[in-house]
Amino acid sequence: MRVLFVSSGRRGKPGPIIISQGESLKKSAIEVDYITAGPGLRGYLSAIPSIRRAWKKGRYDLVHAHYSLSAFAASFAGRFPMAVSLMGSDVFMSAPVRILIRILSRYRWNATIVKSARMKDKLGLPRAEVIPNGVDTTMFSPEPQMKARERLGIDPSRRVVLFGSSADRREKNPDLAEKAFALLDYPGAEMMYLSDLSHDEVPGYLNSADVLLLTSDWEGSPNVIKEAMACNCPFVSTDVGDVRWLSMGVKGCFITSSDPVDIAAGIRNALDLRGRSEGRERIISLGLDAGSVAMKIKSVYEKVIA
Repeated sequence: MRVLFVSSGRRGKPGPIIISQGESLKKSAIEVDYITAGPGLRGYLSAIPSIRRAWKKGRYDLVHAHYSLSAFAASFAGRFPMAVSLMGSDVFMSAPVRILIRILSRYRWNATIVKSARMKDKLGLPRAEVIPNGVDTTMFSPEPQMKARERLGIDPSRRVVLFGSSADRREKNPDLAEKAFALLDYPGAEMMYLSDLSHDEVPGYLNSADVLLLTSDWEGSPNVIKEAMACNCPFVSTDVGDVRWLSMGVKGCFITSSDPVDIAAGIRNALDLRGRSEGRERIISLGLDAGSVAMKIKSVYEKVIA
């Protein structure tokens, strides 16, 4: 089977989540090629003939588009079998865009994948398949905390609260995280950000941290939470996406409201834990390792082709 991945990307390169999924599918004997669309209206429009040419030359079995705007570009590039993965950000599109998503999902896309049941309901897509992104459990695996800190030059005496994104990602609500941390008053604690890192550097910081913090207003199925769980890193998160379901019954996982006082209390509880979580076992039991998710997506492809 041969699949063309269409996605947005910075500087013509797909994001790490897209590449991770593509590489996991390659391990399941699926050939995957990548093409990017955007940014901006001109970028998506100019991608339409590029996708059409790639489809004609590549002898693909189907196109798999990621994110709604990339899916729109692919939809207008030709009549070919098509699967679409919608991400958390798609929920925030304007009302006309959400209406177009529903129309295309029903009449043009052969399969629509969303990342959580909450997303499915929010977008009004009753026929969508719920398949969260998987985690590379080989890359994201537990490492002794002090060993990781020594390698990264992090003071072993500090209590590290790791914000699950960079400070300039406003959709991740870093201001709320900073308000909560200001209320914490926990001796020796400091907040760090996941900024300017390649994807393969992230596991070291998750293993170095005492707790991961996520304060988003909305998520689909937040990858950084699953990656933290795969490293047995405790986390504190607002009740977004499928986080509550992911962490059900897992020690070291704290779900809060969006009140900074409540978030500060969650961080304090996580720091008082002085240990690691048991998240990795939960991720594997849910079948959210990259290999298991690849098999679910492969099954979707087979239905589309049939």
